[in-house]
Amino acid sequence: MISAEITIIPIGTSGTSLSQYIAAAVSALDEVGIKYEISGMGTLMETNNPKELFKAIEAAHEAVFTEGTNRVATSIKIDDRRDTERTMKDKVTSVKKKL
Repeated sequence: MISAEITIIPIGTSGTSLSQYIAAAVSALDEVGIKYEISGMGTLMETNNPKELFKAIEAAHEAVFTEGTNRVATSIKIDDRRDTERTMKDKVTSVKKKL
């Protein structure tokens, strides 16, 4: 199972609110059909298919440009574990059990 987190930062916007840009990126993820969860600092995704992951990242990144910005910084973290099926939820549950 592949877990990934992306953080997208539009640069050169007219104001300090970025929610319209992030909403466009998340809508692009809906179009790709990848499983995701948003947080206040990034978006988590999970899939078994690396091509789907990179398609989703590209779609989210490009969607921000369609909102009128000319520069976008996207940070990506990927955890590709192939020895066992562990979902994002499994990982959180494992930590909570240890607390």
